[in-house]
Amino acid sequence: MRIFDPHIHMSSRTTDDYEAMHAAGVRALVEPAFWLGQPRTSVGSFTDYFDALVGWERFRAAQFGIAHHCTIALNPKEANDPRCVEVLDVLPRYLAKDGVVAVGEVGFDSMTVEEEKAFVRQLELAVEFELPAMVHTPHRDKEQGTRRTLELVEQSGLAPGMVVVDHLNEVTVDQVDEAGCWMGFSIYPDTKMDEHRMVAILQRRGLDRVLVNSAADWGRSDPLKTAKTGAAMLDAGFSEDDVDRVLWRNPVEFFGQSGRLMLPADGSGDETADASATFEGNSILRGSRD
Repeated sequence: MRIFDPHIHMSSRTTDDYEAMHAAGVRALVEPAFWLGQPRTSVGSFTDYFDALVGWERFRAAQFGIAHHCTIALNPKEANDPRCVEVLDVLPRYLAKDGVVAVGEVGFDSMTVEEEKAFVRQLELAVEFELPAMVHTPHRDKEQGTRRTLELVEQSGLAPGMVVVDHLNEVTVDQVDEAGCWMGFSIYPDTKMDEHRMVAILQRRGLDRVLVNSAADWGRSDPLKTAKTGAAMLDAGFSEDDVDRVLWRNPVEFFGQSGRLMLPADGSGDETADASATFEGNSILRGSRD
């Protein structure tokens, strides 16, 4: 089983997670820009974070045979903080970089006017840079938030096939499907979706335009949920080719629209990393081995 996790926040995960993910079949991932868990106090906090996404974290993932990509944006939660919105002027510098495969996460958190302004501006940037957009749907008022999301996407002029609307469930999936956007599902231990509900959705509506992710971050989450979803698909009677389509070929098709995927030709990602390699003088190793 080869896996491309299209939404996982590896900056908040450990090297043990990278090792376990590789062992489970993960060979590529996309890390969306998101919030820190506490308020940022300046735009400089974003630029340091963005630099890490396109630099150190890509290096760290490569040490475990995983191709790391990212998306760049002002996330919806921080769009409500006036100390953060000036980062919108900085985004173009990063949206032009290699390995940045979408604008995201954008969208709604609490459905505020400030969030909508930031969302609209960043959809404009996606059009300008000819990049896909990764859209976060709110945890509350999800149906209303998804409806307004689709209205703004239509108004933006960005093609529906260039948009993934994420964190969907049984209530919101049909309207996103009808709009022609890609459908993203975050598989969590306790909230959002689990792998068995995901399998039921796949059985009902098919495999087209579906992205399955772990959305693992610094909270209670599981970076192996993509692999567990693949196993659940096999148990339910899906073929190995079906699993490969959902967990590998679909994310490659969606993010490939950026023209910036950095995948090995055979998709294996099994190149042997140089354990002594460094990034700007830093290594994942700690001390010498006697």
